[in-house]
Amino acid sequence: MRIAFYAPMKPVSSPVPSGDRQMARNLIAALGCGHKVDIASEFVSRDGIGDPATQRALAQGAQEEARVLIENWQRGNSERRPDAWFTYHVYHKAPDWIGPAVSEALEIPYFLAEVSHAPKQAGGPWDIGYRAAESAIKHGLGIIGLSQRDAACVQPLLEDPGRYHTLPPFTDTTPFALAAKNRIKHRADIVGRFQVDGNTPILLAVGMMRDGDKLASYRVLAEALGRLQNSEWALLIVGDGPARLPVEAAFADLASNRIRFAGGVMPEELPALYAAADLMVWPAVNEAYGMAMLEAQATGLPVVAGETGGVPDFVRHGETGLLCLVGDVGAFATATAELLVAPNRRSVFSKKALARTASENDITSAAVTLDRILRGAVELGAV
Repeated sequence: MRIAFYAPMKPVSSPVPSGDRQMARNLIAALGCGHKVDIASEFVSRDGIGDPATQRALAQGAQEEARVLIENWQRGNSERRPDAWFTYHVYHKAPDWIGPAVSEALEIPYFLAEVSHAPKQAGGPWDIGYRAAESAIKHGLGIIGLSQRDAACVQPLLEDPGRYHTLPPFTDTTPFALAAKNRIKHRADIVGRFQVDGNTPILLAVGMMRDGDKLASYRVLAEALGRLQNSEWALLIVGDGPARLPVEAAFADLASNRIRFAGGVMPEELPALYAAADLMVWPAVNEAYGMAMLEAQATGLPVVAGETGGVPDFVRHGETGLLCLVGDVGAFATATAELLVAPNRRSVFSKKALARTASENDITSAAVTLDRILRGAVELGAV
């Protein structure tokens, strides 16, 4: 099939690091294993502040974008006409007005991945976006969830609950597994680059620096580490963004020789950083699933995280890492301290994380699952 791919929340082509954007790229790569994938549009439908006027303007812009695409495929560029439409990440703040219109006009199946439905948004500041997202979900021939958390709210919208499928978050585990085989080299490189003691456990945090949930996670982390001043550790923080100053302020009371800010890095640099560290620490406030934590696990890096969203789907408590109640500073500090002094346990977690991600979260198996879902839905839907 030729698949038109669309991510309404964040343009896939943007160079700005983002776990959500990386998941979109992973989906394109997985779909591309058996199909031809084109990015159909980079129209951004997100309204982050809840302004009805903005949502009405976005809806109009999306409708015009859909009209142009439909006209192009119906009258002109027929050789690139898609056989299916696939939209990634739809919710009330970033609905899809384009995919349903195009798929209906071209009479092609419409698929969605990573959707959420929050009835509490009805009648609120995002009501327009909420109703558009709800309509798109109902329109979908196949809905693919990347975690179990959204199924309960999404399935009641579907005439046939069998249209909902679960696909574990995934990545190409190859570069991460390769980095794991070169831990000693990567450790030496990072120790030299950031001037940390190679004999001290190195903690790693990877996350965008922006207001809201990300900043909240950084603040929980800083407070938790503040309770571990008598323990041996150094923290490497990877990430950047508009909340850089508040993030730095959160760690200001910790000894400066413990904290290193790496800034934003390119995705290809991350495997070496994961491999060099001893433990990933991320409170995961309202995290959907957390690509960085999945990548860390694919490198065999144990994780201490908040138990939220899809995180427990791949960070297995007591097996590949430790999970805590989200926002519980004391519990997060205790779990981190527990693994700081247990290198043998971290080693066991590391081996299990490598094995599990290779077997359950690799792009190869995801490609097979996606192909089965798409072809099966088309056959059953008689599109």
